[in-house]
Amino acid sequence: MSLFKARDWWSTVLGEEEEFDQGCLCLADVDNTGTGQDKIIVGSFMGYLRIYNPHPVKTGDGAQAEDLLLEVHLRDPILQVEVGKFVSGTEMLHLAVLHSRKLCVYSVSGTLGNVEHGNQYQIKLMYEHNLQRTACNMTYGSFGGVKGRDLICIQSMDGMLMVFEQESYAFGRFLPGSLLPGPLAYSSRTDSFITVSSCRQVESYKYQVLAFATDADKRQETEQQKLGSGKRLVVDWTLNIGEQALDICIVSFNQSASSVFVLGERNFFCLKDNGQIRFMKKLDCSPSCFLPYCSVSEGTTNTLIGNHNNMLHIYQDVTLKWATQLPHVPVAVRVGCLHDLKGVIVTLSDNGHLQCSYLGTDPSLFQAPKVESRELNYDELDTELKELQKIIKDVNKSQGVWPITEREDDLKISAMVSPNFDSVSQATDVEVGADLVPSVTVKVTLQNRVGLQKIKLSIYVQPPLVLTCDQFTFEFMAPEMTRTVSFSVYLKGSYTPSELEGNAVVSYSRPTGIPRVIQCKFRLPLKLICLPCQPSKTASHKLTIDTNKSPVSLLNLFPGFASQSEDDQVNVMGFRFLGGSRVTLLASKTSQRYRIQSEQFEDLWLITNELIIRLQEYFEKQGIKDFACSFSGSMPLQEYFELIDHHFELRINGEKLEELLSERAVQFRAIQRRLLTRFKDKTPAPLQHLDTLLDGTYKQVIALADAVEENQGNLFQSFTRLKSATHLVILLIGLWQKLSADQIAILEAAFLPLQQDAQELGWEETVDAAISHLLKTCLSKSSKEQALNLSSQLSIPKDTSRLKKHITLLCDRLAKGGRLCLSTDAVAPQTMVMPGGCATIPESDLEERSIEQDSTELFTNHKHLIMETPMPEVSPLQGVSE
Repeated sequence: MSLFKARDWWSTVLGEEEEFDQGCLCLADVDNTGTGQDKIIVGSFMGYLRIYNPHPVKTGDGAQAEDLLLEVHLRDPILQVEVGKFVSGTEMLHLAVLHSRKLCVYSVSGTLGNVEHGNQYQIKLMYEHNLQRTACNMTYGSFGGVKGRDLICIQSMDGMLMVFEQESYAFGRFLPGSLLPGPLAYSSRTDSFITVSSCRQVESYKYQVLAFATDADKRQETEQQKLGSGKRLVVDWTLNIGEQALDICIVSFNQSASSVFVLGERNFFCLKDNGQIRFMKKLDCSPSCFLPYCSVSEGTTNTLIGNHNNMLHIYQDVTLKWATQLPHVPVAVRVGCLHDLKGVIVTLSDNGHLQCSYLGTDPSLFQAPKVESRELNYDELDTELKELQKIIKDVNKSQGVWPITEREDDLKISAMVSPNFDSVSQATDVEVGADLVPSVTVKVTLQNRVGLQKIKLSIYVQPPLVLTCDQFTFEFMAPEMTRTVSFSVYLKGSYTPSELEGNAVVSYSRPTGIPRVIQCKFRLPLKLICLPCQPSKTASHKLTIDTNKSPVSLLNLFPGFASQSEDDQVNVMGFRFLGGSRVTLLASKTSQRYRIQSEQFEDLWLITNELIIRLQEYFEKQGIKDFACSFSGSMPLQEYFELIDHHFELRINGEKLEELLSERAVQFRAIQRRLLTRFKDKTPAPLQHLDTLLDGTYKQVIALADAVEENQGNLFQSFTRLKSATHLVILLIGLWQKLSADQIAILEAAFLPLQQDAQELGWEETVDAAISHLLKTCLSKSSKEQALNLSSQLSIPKDTSRLKKHITLLCDRLAKGGRLCLSTDAVAPQTMVMPGGCATIPESDLEERSIEQDSTELFTNHKHLIMETPMPEVSPLQGVSE
């Protein structure tokens, strides 16, 4: 039990599922008993008005039935309640209730009861004002120095101050530059209203200036009317506090001086009457409410500040004097005299927890029992410690730092792709052409073992593949629950995606509040983007894949891509992508080779990858485990470099177009300013063809914007094709050098670091930095190269020559025995394996030229990528024979 805890004197919970804010609490002798005993007035956003007079039998008692004097449902939400002298002809206290569109003033009176049920209380409506604007908050006081009565000022949501002289409406004024309403308070000593504007500055307006300014009701909507009839509204003083304010309170304990207290989001300020800062205090926690009150020390002020950590801090100026724990987060705090007990702290939470408490300590009466003294057996303790360390070591070896199995058991995710197309295609707004675009349904199933919260399922596929729905959200899943969601996938663009693999990612929170992420991958069918077609005899790009097993009939590998008339031609097959390009696949009858050929280099990737995957699945079903593919032809670097150059050229064009668009936009705004100056001039002057120049510049801006948009679309397509070609190059390098899965993952991380290409950070500079890192670490020749530092800032290069030379050098070092790894320990032995096989990283252009000449013999740039023993040209009707 905490020593510094608010002592509960009386508490209750108001209503069910009601909401409250800082203006919903007020303490005053609202029924005018004259005894000095305050009553607690509470209004809620649900429209309930309650008046309490706590009489606890003993400290900490809850609310009794007789403590509730009055409960009335006023139908409209109650924004604020205040008590003052609001009725003319009397100095009795009355209750003012502010609704969003109405101000009501009530008198509260009690009737002595003749039976045991006690006194009866009732309210009577004295008058009301219907508001033309939505109210935000209000303040009251003796505006203009009136005696014996209080006037009310209401601030609307659009920044208008409406002043009411009791039963009559006085005037309304708009605050200059108002955007959002802030807290509002009235200072009687300076006769001014103080608020905090949306510009995060405290502003003070004199009541006399407001009274004689332009009437808001007569103001027209034009800007020139601000300088029209009446006096302009001028601010008295301002102070920039640099943050939004939660509340304002004016404290004046004597007529000689008063202080303006402002509670900000991170600080609270004490200001003088003229806006100068008296002091400020930076708060450690986010505040929720505050209340300044008088201090026993001369010249100081105490302040109660509640925060979102359920704490109530008491400051004397800037010194923290006391901190007490509350059972809730207070949104309003007041101090009053209840049941002859002075200084009772009344707090109200946003969900209706009303508590009356006082400060004090709660000493603990617990005394620790005496512990029986016994001698410790250190040998047994050492043995137990060794056993525990062994258990910890075994657990860390088997599971690692995190218990992965337990985390995966919380939620299981699985994805299933439908084997058939949708009967009605879900493809809409496609850009493929005349082809009918199919769609396929994917079902994702979530199975959870325990209760989970905030489950968000996100689906990702490679463009131009699109989803009918890519986000699914579940607020809560009960234990042992199964959820299944379905969505369709189809091709939208006229080019091929870089991958047919999709990813389903689920983020959720465990019952302990710890966030977790789990993912599942699924593979889309090739027929979603591809159609069977007649094989092509000629092609610009060819490559050959070797295997160690007898050739397999293509009809068995691709059963959905051959017609009945082609049953005898089992060694040749044609594919046509929905975008229009064609790919031909040939299988040798006698040798263990497969050839893929196409007019576009990047189109080879999907068919080659699909062929290898289906071959592996076919031999796995046959029970053959030693199946392997290889590639012994020359690396297609020249074709790969052409795609890199095309992508880089589009990036340069985009940069030039954006610079030109920026220049034309500056010119367009300058012409606009010139024209506005001419139009505002009292003496008409010729436009000197400025309107013609404006129209021409506008057309140029529109044309450049269209060109930028078109270039961005072309750049996006080029990046997709570049990713396809990159996947193909990585696949061929892996087959060529028989790289392991970890080494291929390093290559993919180096060559495919970005999912999306951007003008600020592009593919070329990122890949160049990654390959340079590999060349200077695991593929380095000496420790001198390892000590070289890379540039920490990436920027778009002047050209792609350096990148292409680094890619060539990477293949050269892999060909000479280099191996990829991320561990620094593996670098040293590698230099011993290759005593003179690797060239150093070039430090100058001359050295790069010499390296390029040395590697020319190894990498010849052919457009026909064939083996040293070429396969003969064959007709699709005759098959492949050697």
